[in-house]
Amino acid sequence: MLYDVFKMLHVLGVVVLVGNVTVTAFWKVFADRTGNPRLIAHAQHMVTVTDWVFTLGGIVLIYGGGFGAALVAGLDPFEPGWLLWGQLLFAVSGVIWLGVLVPAQVRQARQARAFAAGGAIPEAYRRDGRRWLVWGIVATVPLVAAIWVMVAKP
Repeated sequence: MLYDVFKMLHVLGVVVLVGNVTVTAFWKVFADRTGNPRLIAHAQHMVTVTDWVFTLGGIVLIYGGGFGAALVAGLDPFEPGWLLWGQLLFAVSGVIWLGVLVPAQVRQARQARAFAAGGAIPEAYRRDGRRWLVWGIVATVPLVAAIWVMVAKP
């Protein structure tokens, strides 16, 4: 029973994290395409909010549920190859997120606060937006690969 609770928390974390990553990118791109400074600034603010709530919350659920399930099942969380590979892929995504996406997002948030009242949207904001989208897609690939590893257990 405890194993099932941990596994459910782990799966819920994956759904929350991957769902947030994909949906946030989708609505941010479409907000940016409007050219409306107030709407773009609001969307950029919500990217930050949803990252704190859903991305960070998903990560906590993934690790807490995953490690809890492994330990309850009597597995070394680092021993079976599929568990290790899943964690390595997750870490690769995290490194990209922390090294590229968060800094771009912080720059965009600062710029968005400056043009939120209707000012001009600087080219640097758009450049960071393109970078954020491309690297966000790149960072999602290892997450999807980690899901496959966890399901297939090769």
